This record gives sequence, structure tokens and C-alpha cells, in this order.
Amino acid sequence: MKTVAVFESQAFNQTEPKESFINPCCFGDDLALWLMGELEQHGVDVSDEPGQEDFGWYFEFTTGGEKYCLVISSDGEGEWALVVERACGLFASLLGGRHRNVGRSGLDAIGEVLANSDRIENLRWLAWEEFRKGDALAG
Repeated sequence: MKTVAVFESQAFNQTEPKESFINPCCFGDDLALWLMGELEQHGVDVSDEPGQEDFGWYFEFTTGGEKYCLVISSDGEGEWALVVERACGLFASLLGGRHRNVGRSGLDAIGEVLANSDRIENLRWLAWEEFRKGDALAG
């Protein structure tokens, strides 16, 4: 199943690190907030705030009775990757559960926002395994 959306966009910050970033390349806070707002407008429940990791940002959302985690990363040159994962516990996560049996409702919610936005260009979907092997954002 294709669970990684890769696209180009100049609409979100990829050049100016903020003091709040864990690493200078942790772009995506503005993209996360925009996506959260768009999802809410479509009736999707989202976290109160996005979280930050050393690679970028993430937030959780619930749709179709399933809970998801959306992970955001960038290459710093205009390309972004969004990984739609199942929200699951630590043990299941360690066993790769985040990338198995990702529900259609989560993918459809993210896909609809991206496909209907003029901020998003060259949208393509990849399977997790394909993304990890390929050049998209240096995998």
C-alpha cells in the first residue's frame, strides 16, 4: 500500500531555521499547522499541537474510527514527504506496526487535502519500502 506522499511546494518554510527547532533542518512546523487546519475543516479530529523530532514534525489525527500519525520531513530544497502511519503502542511500533495495515480513511483524508491544494505540486505516492530504498528526500 502506498502510504508516503512526496511532493514539491515553495509555500512552506525550508530556508529559515527557528530557535525552537531541535536541528537546523527541522522544517515543517508551518506545513503541519496548515495540514491540521485543512483536516479539521474536513471534519477530521487532529492533535492540539504538532510535535517535533530530530527529522521534522508529526501530529496525530483520527478519521474513520482509526487513529493515525502523520510524519513530515523535507529535503530543504522544496520537496516534502508525508508518511501516514498507524498510531500504535511502543511494542507494536518496534515491530514495524506503524507501517502495516494503514487504513484507507487516513490515506484518503491526507490525499484529498493535498490533491485539492494549489500549494502542492508534483504529488506522488510511494509504498513505505519504496520510499526507504529510493532517492525521495534521500529516503
